[in-house]
Amino acid sequence: MDEKLSQKWQEYMQSEAFENRVEEVILQFIEKHNQAQAEQQKKAQEDRMANVSAVDSESDYIRGEQKAEFSLIEYSDFECPFCKRFHKTAMQFIEQNPEVNWVYRHFPLNFHNPGAQKQAEASECAGELGGNDAFWQYTDLIYERTRSNGKGFPIDKLAPLAVEIGLDQEAFKQCLNSEKYKRKVLQQFTNGQAGGVTGTPGNFIRHNASGAIIAVHGAQPLRVLKQALENLKQGQ
Repeated sequence: MDEKLSQKWQEYMQSEAFENRVEEVILQFIEKHNQAQAEQQKKAQEDRMANVSAVDSESDYIRGEQKAEFSLIEYSDFECPFCKRFHKTAMQFIEQNPEVNWVYRHFPLNFHNPGAQKQAEASECAGELGGNDAFWQYTDLIYERTRSNGKGFPIDKLAPLAVEIGLDQEAFKQCLNSEKYKRKVLQQFTNGQAGGVTGTPGNFIRHNASGAIIAVHGAQPLRVLKQALENLKQGQ
């Protein structure tokens, strides 16, 4: 390289134009890296959501039209204050969108136990003894009355609550004391984890024919649920 060319190159490297070009290249690299990372995270989330079990009328309790086109699948904890708040929102959502049903699955957080776990098992006993309507009636009453955070609804009040909705007290106690639904609760918890749930409520809106699914985690307001439903519809 001759002296003139070398001098020009040195001048360019010390110029504002060179600094701007270096900054531009760095920003392009960062943008591409971030984009690739975002795509990887999106793919990982989609892979996790594929693990969410399809709605099964044999094992799930369903509120609304049993064969609705869409389902709001909620992984929830009876002692979670955010779940208590979201319960009313979910009710409004399916009332205003009859093409969506509501599937309740258990996700009792360890720091809310033993209360959350026993309440989950109790709701299953209510469903066994009184069917789908009894499950939802029992669930509604727990959320209505619990103060949340682990000790919001006393375990010794679970049987009287069952009697209140017309269930046989001895049969209910026998069911609850047997812990026969402990495994089902754990299976739903594990499935929620596999689907990407880390806290409650962990919600998904699923198109039941195609299996397409959108995550709406947390106690989101009604407008967010509606927007997620519209996004899912547009993707069909």
